[in-house]
Amino acid sequence: MRTFRTTTFTRQGVAVAVLCLALCAPGTARASGPGPGGGGGRGSVEDAGAELVVRRAAAAAALRPVRGAGGAPAAGTRPVVRPGAGGLEFRACPAVEELPDPVRCATLRVPLDYARPDGPQISLTVSRVPATGRGGAARQGALVFNPGGPGASGMAFPLLAGRPAWARVAAAYDLVGYAPRGVGRSAPLTCQDPAEWPKGPTQVPAEPSAAYKRERLAAARAYAQGCARHAGPALGYYTTLNNARDLDVLRAALGEPRLTFMGASYGTYLGAVYATRHPERVRRMVFDSAVDPDPRRVWYANNLAQAPAFERRWADFRAWAARHHSVYGLGTTAGAVRESYEKVRAAVARTPAGGVVGTGELHAAYLQTAYYDDVWPERAAALAAFLRGDGAPLVRQAARDPGTAERAANATAVYTAVLCNDAPWPGDWETWDRDNSALARRAPFETWANAFLNLPCASWPVSARQRPVDVGAGAAPGGLPGTLIVAAERDGATPHAGALELQGRLGARASLVTEQRAGAHGVAGGRNACVDRHVERYLLTGATPGWRVTCAPHPEPAPVSLDDRAAGASRAPLPPAV
Repeated sequence: MRTFRTTTFTRQGVAVAVLCLALCAPGTARASGPGPGGGGGRGSVEDAGAELVVRRAAAAAALRPVRGAGGAPAAGTRPVVRPGAGGLEFRACPAVEELPDPVRCATLRVPLDYARPDGPQISLTVSRVPATGRGGAARQGALVFNPGGPGASGMAFPLLAGRPAWARVAAAYDLVGYAPRGVGRSAPLTCQDPAEWPKGPTQVPAEPSAAYKRERLAAARAYAQGCARHAGPALGYYTTLNNARDLDVLRAALGEPRLTFMGASYGTYLGAVYATRHPERVRRMVFDSAVDPDPRRVWYANNLAQAPAFERRWADFRAWAARHHSVYGLGTTAGAVRESYEKVRAAVARTPAGGVVGTGELHAAYLQTAYYDDVWPERAAALAAFLRGDGAPLVRQAARDPGTAERAANATAVYTAVLCNDAPWPGDWETWDRDNSALARRAPFETWANAFLNLPCASWPVSARQRPVDVGAGAAPGGLPGTLIVAAERDGATPHAGALELQGRLGARASLVTEQRAGAHGVAGGRNACVDRHVERYLLTGATPGWRVTCAPHPEPAPVSLDDRAAGASRAPLPPAV
């Protein structure tokens, strides 16, 4: 994914949005051990291999010149660059990345299996803009960003150096993005042949019948088998633990003795796992829109918790549209707006809009309202226009883009592999059906789409699952420096309870900033000036604002009139959310 927004994906005929977080399963944890499913504890064979790779990367980085502000070699350093063996050689980015100057790209070699550090290697793509030094700012090192997913690419992150909200941070830090293993050009993972990529329109029932559930169960099993067929023995090595090991190698290859990191959504879980395993290597960490890291909730229970949170956000959108009934004419109450949506749903179930938007595509487009209020005006205007006889805005916003089909398939494959490998999942359909049927009675909007998205994990072809890391456990008092968590009170993808849980696990030096009465997923980076001030101050000075502080919500979006051209073009929300 190249842009900082959720992208609509479909799988097995069910339109969904790849969740910026992507949540899935608990169950009884199995002991970890050698092989792709093991290596959960420190001191494992994999971790010994990782330490060797990290030392090599640090040694290679030491041969490179120290860069001053603007990327020029600092005085008195040798202009030596050693590629390979963990070294990073930044050059002009390949055209496929669509990253203009001054962004530079490199590749980082890491083992597929850290138990065999000299075995098969994979290449991860890395992007960077050097610290600008604007205003005489001293360079503080590299700020590495992970946008979540899992399955999202952070390669575009350095472009933020040109945004006003990031100017002071970009003056002091190299902005570094990367595509995690499996994503983009980083040993890309796929689970389907191109001919299998779904094509619209798709029709998804509001209440799945027993027959439809059987269809989805069979499709999920076929998808899991496709992952095994395409990836082969490598499938089990796409895990959060290996992502954390890769992150440590990247830190060393950048020449950083300690990591300065910002993670959004799933990126917060990755950062928390890294901090638990390497507290002495953490310099500063920002956790934006935190995943609940309780190992009992990773990942199945976390997925179930999303449904009521998304239901609240869906209601927030409908209440907003009702307040602007004079503009949209969708109804004066949230319930009336729901009726307008259901009229559109019934219409595209009979006759797909533009021949390409069925109920699956419609649902995926309006699930984005639960992520980002930036899209509320366009989505409301599209409903209103459709009900007045003009389906073009809805088609423009909801139709699947063939140009992104490959990226969508890749992101979904990585999402599925990481979450299915990370933890045990219920293997019996009866558990899934019971839990989601009960949940759908009170939170119908997102429940079944999410369940079917994650259902391949019930028949996942990797026998040994990871034991989820017990985030914060065993850390020496004072071992982790101050960290900063930012979260929206009404976030649907990562409910606020997860931020509270993460803070409690990271300890007394973890600070939590909550944007009250707001729910956009991805809080920092331009939406809320109060939040941004706390993030900027922390990154530049290390100072945190206190145990728990609050910010007022960012302003709600203004409505747009039905003849506003913006109604036909979805605006990307501000980063760092994907």
